[in-house]
This record gives sequence, structure tokens and C-alpha cells, in this order.
Amino acid sequence: MHDMKEDIWQTHSMKFLEMAFRTDRQEKVQHADGHGRKTRGCGDTIDFFLILNESRIETISYTLNGCLNTNACANAIIELIEGKDMDEAWELNSEDVSHYLESLPPDHFHCAELAIGAFYLALADARDKQKSPWKKMYH
Repeated sequence: MHDMKEDIWQTHSMKFLEMAFRTDRQEKVQHADGHGRKTRGCGDTIDFFLILNESRIETISYTLNGCLNTNACANAIIELIEGKDMDEAWELNSEDVSHYLESLPPDHFHCAELAIGAFYLALADARDKQKSPWKKMYH
């Protein structure tokens, strides 16, 4: 039996590779309009930071302690949502992220679930801060 390593360049779509290796959106934002953090049992952790213009998501950034698959999912969320209204953002799901990436391995679908979970927490935080703006200064 041969011990063959997966060749990432041959088994993934260009869209997946672009999202997996993109790092320019990794930034921690102080006093973000919305922040969400989620950690899996394996230790992978992702934080999303939202900057809003009224109810439109103007900018999304993130920090990550995780694998290339999770990085790809975080960037896919940003590609799919940045510039859209918060109500529209709630409609995004893990399947949309996986479909956008074209070649997220099925055994790493949990990476899309982790990223979506953190993103939803950021949306909920932003909605809460819209109702009580003073909370933004104490995050």
C-alpha cells in the first residue's frame, strides 16, 4: 500500500486555492459593530469583525487559528456578503460557502459550519449593538 500525499494544487479549484491562501482580510478590529467567536473541539478558532454603514455590511475582517480549509471558508463568507444588507447576510449558510469554494473536502465541511457559526454570532452582536449603541464601547 502506498502512502500518497494529497496534491492540493491538483485536487482543488482555483477559487478554493485563492480563498485558502488569502490573508489580507485578517485583522482584529477594536470597537467593531459586530464581533463573533467560535471554537471547535479540535481547537480551531475564528473571530469575525463587522463594520456597518447603517444596516449594510461595509467591511468584514477575521482572525483565525485554524487550517487552510477554515481560512478558505472565512474568505468565501466575506466574498459572498461584504456590501450586502444584514438581513440578506442571515440567509447565508454552510452549503452556500461550500458551493462557492467548489472543492471543499466533504470531510472538512465542519470548517464551513465553524465559520458560519462565528459569522452568525457577529451578526447577532451587531444587531444587539444597534439596539443598544453604548455596548460598542465596552466590547
